[in-house]
Amino acid sequence: MSVVAVLAVDGVLGFELTVPVLVFGTAAMVAGEDVYEVRVCAERGSTVDTAAGHLSLRAPWDLDAAAEEADTLVVPARSGFRDDPPPAVLHTITRAAERGARLASICTGAFDLARTGLLDGRRATTHWRYASELARRHPAVDVDPSVLFVDEGDVLTSAGVAAGLDLCLHMLRRDHGAALAAEVARTIVVPPQREGGQAQFVRHEDPADPGASLQPTLMWLETHLREPLTLGDIARHAGTSVRSLSRRFREQTGTTPLRWLLRARVRRAQQLLETTDLPVDRVAEEAGFGAPATLRHHFTRLVGTSPRTYRRSFRPTLR
Repeated sequence: MSVVAVLAVDGVLGFELTVPVLVFGTAAMVAGEDVYEVRVCAERGSTVDTAAGHLSLRAPWDLDAAAEEADTLVVPARSGFRDDPPPAVLHTITRAAERGARLASICTGAFDLARTGLLDGRRATTHWRYASELARRHPAVDVDPSVLFVDEGDVLTSAGVAAGLDLCLHMLRRDHGAALAAEVARTIVVPPQREGGQAQFVRHEDPADPGASLQPTLMWLETHLREPLTLGDIARHAGTSVRSLSRRFREQTGTTPLRWLLRARVRRAQQLLETTDLPVDRVAEEAGFGAPATLRHHFTRLVGTSPRTYRRSFRPTLR
């Protein structure tokens, strides 16, 4: 069982605090066994006031439990992120890192990770509104404001607010495979993996006309992955021109139609590799890649390993 510790500091944002509790706690429920133990940790004996004073809480675990026992330590955003947290918090993060714990920040929690020096020389992200400030304060950090999260292996950072969900689902997917992560996402009613980055939120608002939403077309694509779809096919389903389709995809998903389709096919291949004994050539066919060589090329490029290696590593052991 893996221990996930979530730091509770004065000014912590309630949503970011509860996101890892929700995702990893739901994973244990869905798996039917204790794959994670989630601990909310604060300074011993303290009462934590959340942002805007809407809620006060007493954490059931102290910082020693995070520093000495956590396999994953999550640092949520807090309203006073421009100021240093209590020294014990930074000490806890450093001790956990020295012991080999995986570190993750949600939104402006990246500022506290950066204060420890653990982000120096690494790529990281935070809320797009504060990305330039993070880069200015910590020039040794390679700040990428365009993505939803960054995975540096033992240190992960996410963009603002709801991107914490994307990050936690990603860590769950990395720990136990796409099948469990997808089931948890369905349970908490969020997409298993959002496409695009923060640009879709920075530059554009939701379509004022409900008829302009791409959601029906995205759902249609998910059910037609096996077919050799073209831009024209997708545009016809959306009832628009290819040019307008590309613009709307950029606005609503942050990527192009064909890139979205490619990633959806890779996700389908991951699911089939985890949940079936189909040979790779059949997986390629069912996921819409046609030839196994095409599947291997795109799968290796996007997932970082071959389909066969992925199957050996990520076949679910949980029933």
